[in-house]
Amino acid sequence: MKTQVPGAVMDRRQFLFTAAAGVAALHMGGMFMSASAQAAEAISLPALPYADNALEPVISAKTIGFHYGKHHAAYVANVNKLVAGTDLAQMTLEEMVKTTFGDKDKVGVFNNAAQVWNHTFYWKSMKPGGGGAPGGDLLAKINADLGGFDKFKEDFSQAALTQFGSGWAWLALVDGKLKVMKTPNAETPLAMAAKPLITIDVWEHAYYLDWQNRRADYIAAWLDKLVNWDFAAQNLKG
Repeated sequence: MKTQVPGAVMDRRQFLFTAAAGVAALHMGGMFMSASAQAAEAISLPALPYADNALEPVISAKTIGFHYGKHHAAYVANVNKLVAGTDLAQMTLEEMVKTTFGDKDKVGVFNNAAQVWNHTFYWKSMKPGGGGAPGGDLLAKINADLGGFDKFKEDFSQAALTQFGSGWAWLALVDGKLKVMKTPNAETPLAMAAKPLITIDVWEHAYYLDWQNRRADYIAAWLDKLVNWDFAAQNLKG
């Protein structure tokens, strides 16, 4: 029978304890680094207001996976990299968009910050079981300013359809009156002294997996089945 040397036993125990402590320290250090990195980020990716399959069949879970999970997330990552260590990192997202709009030296910041804001607003502009016509004050305002709901639908659809290339169509409040607008790329009424009420995304990644080149069909289905008039009404009052 072999006799164990007490010192050897203690050395091995000490080694195991030290190793375990080291692993724990590394794990905790990783946690602290992660929290620190998160704290350093100016902008975060907001959660979707519904499940990724909640807008089917108009917008599939696969489209949401790419659109929200890849495109929107990439804009968030990009803007945080661009503003890190600058005064812009202390601004809210809205302040960042307004401050950088039209500044040729900050085009990259504007494009990514505005796309974060536009996409967040777009997700809220839809809801499962949406569509149809609004009611109350919003419908009265549409009737007064835009010539009725049918005329609004025609003008909004046309704006979304004729936005060449990538961009957005909006219902916005400008100088106290409702207006249908369209903007290219990342541009947004938010930076133009207007108050957006709803928006539809007509970048191809918003609809191509589900509708291919049939942008008009996507727009029609969006208005008939997804548009969130409750959100628009809240924005009108707020």
